[in-house]
Amino acid sequence: MKKCILTMAPTLFFILLMQLIATTCNGVSPPKFSAVLIFGDSTVDTGNNNYIDTAFRANHTPYGQDFPDHIATGRFSNGKLVPDFLATKLGIKETAPPFLDPNLPDYELLTGVNFASAGSGYDELTTAATGAIPLSKQPQYLKSYIERLNIIVGEDKARSIINDSLVVISAGPNDFIFNFYDIPTRRLHFDTDAYQDFVQYRLQIFVQELYNLGCRTMIISGLPPIGCLPIQMSAKLKPPYLRTCLHHQNRDAQSYNQKLVNLLPQLQVSLPGTRLIYSDVYEPLNNLITNPQKYGFVETSIGCCGTGTVEAGGFCSPNTPVCANHSQYVFWDTIHPSETTYRYVAEYLENEILAQLSDIGSH
Repeated sequence: MKKCILTMAPTLFFILLMQLIATTCNGVSPPKFSAVLIFGDSTVDTGNNNYIDTAFRANHTPYGQDFPDHIATGRFSNGKLVPDFLATKLGIKETAPPFLDPNLPDYELLTGVNFASAGSGYDELTTAATGAIPLSKQPQYLKSYIERLNIIVGEDKARSIINDSLVVISAGPNDFIFNFYDIPTRRLHFDTDAYQDFVQYRLQIFVQELYNLGCRTMIISGLPPIGCLPIQMSAKLKPPYLRTCLHHQNRDAQSYNQKLVNLLPQLQVSLPGTRLIYSDVYEPLNNLITNPQKYGFVETSIGCCGTGTVEAGGFCSPNTPVCANHSQYVFWDTIHPSETTYRYVAEYLENEILAQLSDIGSH
């Protein structure tokens, strides 16, 4: 095994350099991407909903308490999200800014932006209830982004940036929560199996649209253990001492994920030049929920904000008290994980996914 030994002052540059060398010494070179482009829902929205007419916003405290400078950016957590950690790990940028920010400078566009919208989903019916930007509309914003890139760097360079970007897609839970479980509108027309197929049909259309616009490497997230979200346990109106995960919803999520695992290789073959990578968010989150002490967590069934049973978005407000030990809670509000959880999920995904992409930019 190679040894990497350096001695010099521990500046920030040196620390980052050591991280890079350590990665290389382990035999895995980090993939090289020109930019990161994010699509999806509140799990990855870094603030786009601040600029649209929707009640689904997080641009107020106590959101952002542990973000740099304690800013409530619009992220539905107390700090950073998975795309932020991933962009940093890849050496692209520290955070992925929202594309709808009217003050977004040109230099930010060169390394990627975020198109996600909290409350979004693949099913058009999902955003009819939330007022969010549906997944189907997010490629239109990508078109606008490309037009701005064309002006800044020219069409050839813009095309290269898009082709060489890492695309992250995280959506799906809202479709099932809003349309199937809590408000069973779609259950009038679909059983579980058929609705899963419908959502993944919409997913295929979405990926095809991104492909047509030049995107080639895409990480596509499956579903988390939906039945373990505090809001889902609260929907069953059980007292605190009887709060347990809803196992049928978790089984549905696992079934959906297996279908997605089977679908992506077929979809990749139909889209020449693509790399479509499945992102397993179920397993890392389930690890924390079933073995919390192993990872330093104490509370898994309620959120840190307020009572932890119903508060999210506007109900997790500046007047809402929060738990004292943020890092010991798996969830920040009743739907969204805490920054500590997102950090763990990001590290899990880095280990699982980045090795599969290590050949990118290495030749």
